[in-house]
Amino acid sequence: MVMKYTALCLLVLALFGSFCEAQRTGFQKPYQKPAAAAKQVPYEPQQQAKQRFEKPLTWIYPEDPQPEVVPEVPFELRYPVAAASVSVECRESAVHVEVKRDMFGIGQFINAADLTLGNCGAVAENSPGETLIFESELQNCLSSLGMTEDSLIYTFTMNYIPQPLGGSPVVRTSQAAVIVECHYPRKHNVSSLALDPLWIPFSAVKMAEEFLYFTLKLMTDDWQYERPSYQYFLGDTINIEAVVKQYFHVPLRIYVDSCVATLEPDTSANPRYAFIDNHGCLLDARLTGSNSKFMLRSADNKLQFQLEAFRFQNAESGLLYITCHLKATSASSSIDADHRACSWNNGLREITVVHHVTRVSFVFVVFEWEGDVTLGPIPIAEKMVA
Repeated sequence: MVMKYTALCLLVLALFGSFCEAQRTGFQKPYQKPAAAAKQVPYEPQQQAKQRFEKPLTWIYPEDPQPEVVPEVPFELRYPVAAASVSVECRESAVHVEVKRDMFGIGQFINAADLTLGNCGAVAENSPGETLIFESELQNCLSSLGMTEDSLIYTFTMNYIPQPLGGSPVVRTSQAAVIVECHYPRKHNVSSLALDPLWIPFSAVKMAEEFLYFTLKLMTDDWQYERPSYQYFLGDTINIEAVVKQYFHVPLRIYVDSCVATLEPDTSANPRYAFIDNHGCLLDARLTGSNSKFMLRSADNKLQFQLEAFRFQNAESGLLYITCHLKATSASSSIDADHRACSWNNGLREITVVHHVTRVSFVFVVFEWEGDVTLGPIPIAEKMVA
């Protein structure tokens, strides 16, 4: 009985100790196993797809234009020689003079009305129409008489005063005064002596000014090189080439919209001669009867034309400035009344493009560039006549 009580006391003490320990450490919930969490898939960032093109891009931003390398040009300026176009026969009481219609030897026939012997016109013209004939008594046609110890000298002045060609202010031959003398020995038979006149040409050289995308150059006869000299003579053909630089990725076609010649760089100065007008029509052949013309295109971005050399009437200076207004459009644009290149050949005729150009059937925007380019001064000298 005593042992039962002892066991009971030990149980009570054990429970009391456990209760005190719980009071000291605080109440804790019994351990519960957590519920199974939902399985989460790790986040993987989506990679950006690389854009691909069916055709590779070929256009790149254009580089700045580089200065052109000037090649060595096989060029030699041909100076004209005196043209033996005047012949004189001194007769017993009269003078007989024959003058070739091509008086300056440049292939340009003079107008018979522009040439006089003193104040007398031509009395005849030979059948082929290439020679003018003048005859006068020794005391007529404003002649003058001079005397030396041995000779009597009758002097005539043959005056050539060219009138403007057509309705233009230009001439392609210069004024000339040829002295014709007949020497008669005071005690002997008649003799004759012709005087060889001489003109000294003026020469000067200056390079052309170039715009950023347009150039205007004087070219050699074969169109292969830029002409090193700006010196020309009446009767020469001036080869001019207009080019638009292909710095844009769009192929371009160039047009010479208008050109005017003046004695100074100012295009509004007088006298002035507009030989290309009406948006690309070369009118010089129609106005003056010259052979000036556009050449067939060899490339869309290049346009060449020929102009016969001329001078302004009554102008002391033989210098010319040529200023052209140039335009460039997309090569796919069609030719119209505002963009053309036509020459006069019994009517205005458009030049043709000699190579094929791929054209599109739709155009959303028409691009156009334009600018003025001046060549000069270009000295036009006279040719000598004998």
